[in-house]
Amino acid sequence: MAPSRDPSSEPFSSPLAVSGYAEKTRRLVPGYAGMQTMAALLVAERAPEAAHVLVVGAGGGLELKTFAQMHPQWRFVGVDPSRAMLDLAEATLGTLMARTQLHLGYTDTAPAGPFDAATCLLTMHFLSIDERKGMLKEIRRRLKPGAPFVMAHLSVPQALEERKLWLSRYAAFAIASGVDAQSARNAATEINARLPLLAPGEEEALLQEAGFTGTSLFYAGLAFRGWVAYA
Repeated sequence: MAPSRDPSSEPFSSPLAVSGYAEKTRRLVPGYAGMQTMAALLVAERAPEAAHVLVVGAGGGLELKTFAQMHPQWRFVGVDPSRAMLDLAEATLGTLMARTQLHLGYTDTAPAGPFDAATCLLTMHFLSIDERKGMLKEIRRRLKPGAPFVMAHLSVPQALEERKLWLSRYAAFAIASGVDAQSARNAATEINARLPLLAPGEEEALLQEAGFTGTSLFYAGLAFRGWVAYA
């Protein structure tokens, strides 16, 4: 099952959200640049030198740029439902677009591959459980046997007090990074109320259900977690 097909429902449908995406993300996600680098390293462990990589939630182009600069022979398909975010990705990539195909839409309408690897960074936490199941299965279906898949997003324990504590840490990091204190606290409140966050164990169970194996945690940045698994 794909996410809602109404473009106005997408989290990056407004010009304001798009224009400030890069700077905002760096202020909200602990170790963001390092997490991207680690994702590329994990892909490179098993992918060939001239890998064809599927990047889900590629709008903005930040991870695409990191991957392309680290691996000059990799080619990419970047998937995102926001035209504005794909335009930003194209501007971010510049001449690196020569190795990149951008697809407006969702994973179930993306090229079939098969791909040597896939990534999905800071996207899955926007999706319901059913939508996540559908996306993970579509990603898995497009990968060669044994190909690596790297994902990272918000994931916190579900007990009320633990969830509240981790989201307060999310806000504290944002404040320490220069975000207005009230805005950061409001954002944590909105995340708690609106995003279908899952516990780390639930994330790993969904990967297994979708057919991935060998799942392991590679990144933890306060309320964010990242995993690598294999098709």
